[in-house]
Amino acid sequence: MNDPVFAAALNLATGLRKNGLKIVFAESCTAGLVSATLARIPGISEHHCGSAVVYRLDTKHRWLDVPEALLLDPGAVSREVAEALARGVLQKTPEADVAAAITGHLGPNAPTEMDGLIWMAVAVRRDEIEVTTRSVVLSTEIRGAETLREVRQRAATEALLRFAAEVL
Repeated sequence: MNDPVFAAALNLATGLRKNGLKIVFAESCTAGLVSATLARIPGISEHHCGSAVVYRLDTKHRWLDVPEALLLDPGAVSREVAEALARGVLQKTPEADVAAAITGHLGPNAPTEMDGLIWMAVAVRRDEIEVTTRSVVLSTEIRGAETLREVRQRAATEALLRFAAEVL
């Protein structure tokens, strides 16, 4: 069975084990798929602390302390909010060494100019929390033929690959 999301999760799990790291996630547009896929790997509980699925603006604010002002401007799909999600979930999870966050517009009804845009951030706990951020635009040329499930799987795969590259 060819499952790119699971293959990317295996890659991340291998790196977490090799480096003795614990990770926590904040997921918006992927609705928990990143965490759920990683959780399919036997023994991952030693390295996977959990995930906050923060789909709505108020949840981002109340659960992870994302400032309401950021959620309004520049908006939930932005570098600033991705960073705030990663920082917030790491602060709420003292046992985690690293946090990974994803937010984006995956349709339907996404603004045309933002359709397929995702922002990802990784926060690492050192002397203080350090955050790196990446944006990705999933190809919109083939989006019309994809279901939300398929787009979400592509976003989760991309996130797992990027998180592994940043963390490991």
